Amino acid sequence: MTAEKEKIDNLLERIDEILLVLKGISDDLRLVSASIKSMAVSQITHPAQQPQSAASPEGYERQSSVEDIRMSFPQELESLLSIEERNEYIIIKPRQFLGSENFAKIASAVRGMGGEYISAGKDSHFRVPKRKA
Repeated sequence: MTAEKEKIDNLLERIDEILLVLKGISDDLRLVSASIKSMAVSQITHPAQQPQSAASPEGYERQSSVEDIRMSFPQELESLLSIEERNEYIIIKPRQFLGSENFAKIASAVRGMGGEYISAGKDSHFRVPKRKA
């Protein structure tokens, strides 16, 4: 019976380990789901703003200075970002982990300025084209 009890104990330990792994996966899926939901909400609200920019005159100019970009974000978001000017773009990098909600807000604002998110691992960033002279 002791050999059988050891097998049962080993199986119970393995089940506990599997449960821990599944809990971690469940937590990760919850975060991904929240991120996707917040991105979907920003994309739903973003098209409502698009017709306004499509209806703007042909001389419409994008924001181009670092200061203009800074002013586009609420102070609590701006403080999480490093904003610098490069040749053709203004580069916006997070100073810390943004979380899904802040990321979605920033991504939405950047898209509204004609910018995009560049996924590049540790070098990931947002970029906004500078105004054409």
